[in-house]
Amino acid sequence: MKNTILLNSYISFSILYLILILIGKEDFAWFLKPFLLPFLLFTVVRFGKFSTQKWLLTALLFCWIGDMVLLFANRNELYFILGLVFFLVGHLSYITLFVQQKKDHNGSKSPLFWVTILVVLFYLKSMLSLLFPTLGALKIPVTVYAVTISAMLIIALLGYFSWKKLGKYFVLIGAVSFVISDSLLAINKFNTPLPFASFWIMLTYLMAQYAIVHGILTLNQEETPNKTPT
Repeated sequence: MKNTILLNSYISFSILYLILILIGKEDFAWFLKPFLLPFLLFTVVRFGKFSTQKWLLTALLFCWIGDMVLLFANRNELYFILGLVFFLVGHLSYITLFVQQKKDHNGSKSPLFWVTILVVLFYLKSMLSLLFPTLGALKIPVTVYAVTISAMLIIALLGYFSWKKLGKYFVLIGAVSFVISDSLLAINKFNTPLPFASFWIMLTYLMAQYAIVHGILTLNQEETPNKTPT
């Protein structure tokens, strides 16, 4: 019951946050942003112990810190780089989480998995080709970040082909949403300003975090049979 309340609160606050952005009240949304991910953090804590819990909490914690740092990105480029670092650690934690999550079979034997890898690598090459001319001194950090989030997506795809439970769909949706969010952010910042950029970036980001948390908790229900993510 408490998990349901926390998740519903996350969804409600996220909708309110997105509405504020959509109607141009970003100053008010700025103050609301720090209260979003804690709902997911407390949901994971309240869910009960499971083998990969610490990595899910670590990923959420570093993403939350990254959120806080990026609130000041307009003041100095250093805040953007620092936020990038925190999210990088968050994605590395998600990669570790997906790798350590119990698998039901070897998904790497699926031919379709290798096809999806080629799609992700094509995306990575295309994004870097698009952004490189305007990255300047940020070429290395942005490249490292892009490679990391692409690796996160590939490991999520491997999980999709390796896990049996419905949670695999949520994890994959979350990983794809994360890549979309970061791609929109990068294009908007380094290439071409996008209409309603903040709204779409945050919509896909908030969806990503929710979907990954929901998916991982669903995959781990056997370890905590009395708990439910919804």
